[in-house]
Amino acid sequence: MDDLITDSFENLGSQPQACAFNADCPTRLILNRIADKWTVLVVILLESETKRFSSLQREIGGISQKMLTQTLRGLERDGLVNRKVYATVPPKVEYALTPLGHTLKDMLYAIKTWSETNIKEVL
Repeated sequence: MDDLITDSFENLGSQPQACAFNADCPTRLILNRIADKWTVLVVILLESETKRFSSLQREIGGISQKMLTQTLRGLERDGLVNRKVYATVPPKVEYALTPLGHTLKDMLYAIKTWSETNIKEVL
């Protein structure tokens, strides 16, 4: 877990539980990480199978190589995605959701579905 989140969580002190409405709650850091459009799309694509970087980039229209790299690194850092490197030439790398990532997929899928359903009302 990221040091900033760990430090923030330890600083909760005597608060009975995390509350995203409190300015200093580390929940806000997590929300910032998982509520990103690229995170939503990557997690949804990894819900049923492992994928390679090039496959993810092809399936997510408009995502740059840099942004996909940053998103995958963040998801791996946060324990939501596993990165498996195969000792081949050229190197083969696959990404898959961790058990923690699987707990998030249904909620993110619901956000994606809601967005697609309500696009006319919102925009």
